[in-house]
Amino acid sequence: METMSDFGKKLKELRKEAGLTQKQLADRLWLKKSTVSYYEQSVHYPSPEIIVKLSNIFHVTTDYLLGIEEKKQTIDVTDLTDEDIEFLENAVKLLRRKNLPDRYSHNSK
Repeated sequence: METMSDFGKKLKELRKEAGLTQKQLADRLWLKKSTVSYYEQSVHYPSPEIIVKLSNIFHVTTDYLLGIEEKKQTIDVTDLTDEDIEFLENAVKLLRRKNLPDRYSHNSK
């Protein structure tokens, strides 16, 4: 298992793989560039909220960022047909609708 000091190395690697500068990543997180630099140098560590945001930006699990999991949990979709992709997109839309809070439920009774 990795240590939190490895977090900075992993963050820098993910940022570079995504083609982002420290400033660009900082802007996405609503932070200063120096804060991202401190994270990468393991001088400071992010809050749980920032870790979740980072996992969303880089499409990895929080466990991967924290060194609990070794794999990024990426999915290979290269063999999917157009029909498969359309099916998955429709499934995602359906799940998003089902997970939205029902804003009008108090009016329906």
